[in-house]
Amino acid sequence: MTVVIGFEGSANKIGIGIIRDGEVLSNPRRTYITPPGQGFMPSDTARHHRAVVLTVLKEALEEAGLKPADVDCVAYTKGPGMGAPLVTVALVARTVAQLWGKPLLGVNHCIGHIEMGRLITQANNPTVLYVSGGNTQVIAYSERRYRIFGETIDIAVGNCLDRFARVIKISNDPSPGYNIEQMAKKGSQFVELPYTVKGMDVSFSGILSYIEEASHKMLSSGQCAAEDLCFSLQETVFAMLVEITERAMAHCGSGEVLIVGGVGCNLRLQEMMGVMCKERRAKLFATDERFCIDNGAMIAQAGWEMFRSGQVTELEDSWITQRYRTDEVEVTWRD
Repeated sequence: MTVVIGFEGSANKIGIGIIRDGEVLSNPRRTYITPPGQGFMPSDTARHHRAVVLTVLKEALEEAGLKPADVDCVAYTKGPGMGAPLVTVALVARTVAQLWGKPLLGVNHCIGHIEMGRLITQANNPTVLYVSGGNTQVIAYSERRYRIFGETIDIAVGNCLDRFARVIKISNDPSPGYNIEQMAKKGSQFVELPYTVKGMDVSFSGILSYIEEASHKMLSSGQCAAEDLCFSLQETVFAMLVEITERAMAHCGSGEVLIVGGVGCNLRLQEMMGVMCKERRAKLFATDERFCIDNGAMIAQAGWEMFRSGQVTELEDSWITQRYRTDEVEVTWRD
């Protein structure tokens, strides 16, 4: 039985998870939360990760009931992500691998999400919608690569939601996107916003600029409530994502959709995608916040797949890559 420990810290969450042949043995994490109206800076986030990483590592081992000798491989997030947090966690993973005398594996963060989603949902060969704070991509597997069929041409959908949350001073605890989702449930008035789909790609910077400017005027004049703006923003950006996902499904002849990434927890996005899938007689797969939000187990699972197919990362090659595209990785573990 192969046991892999995974270190994830590409953004404001640090997680360490342990996988044994498809079984999640432990998956603790910590989130760096800033005051309402503020984002998280790379240096402050890295400082947070340094302060808690050894505690989280101890938790992961204790929860799994394992000792370092039981671990076969150490996996870490190579990228994409924020430089300082990535370096912090990579250094810890490299040190642990050397102290324990274990092979090391650098994992693509996006592929970690996909492989975790495939493991938890048992989706066979889905069209993947990957939506998070830093990434928005529609992906399908073909000939040993995860091919990107469409993506954002500017900011990610999660970043769009997070930045709007700062504008109207929504709390970042547990996350701005979650709090927007709860407020949107109380919204009833739809405010028309820019809808920008360009072929298979989407753009969120225009809608963000528009709603940032319009929100001050509309809220101060009483034209609508903050809940209405949250509702309208969600409906518009999610409709854009459903459109490009359906187009990718049609191109690939796919009968499955898998939503991964932090924004994938959003129940309204799952509901809208579910309607589209029902109309196409397709199946929708999604996970809850334990596995769709950045976590260590997803890095461990992708590492498990890579390690079992014969991949390892030499120490001198164990750097981080802030811009590390999903389609750069050769998928050696799938037919």
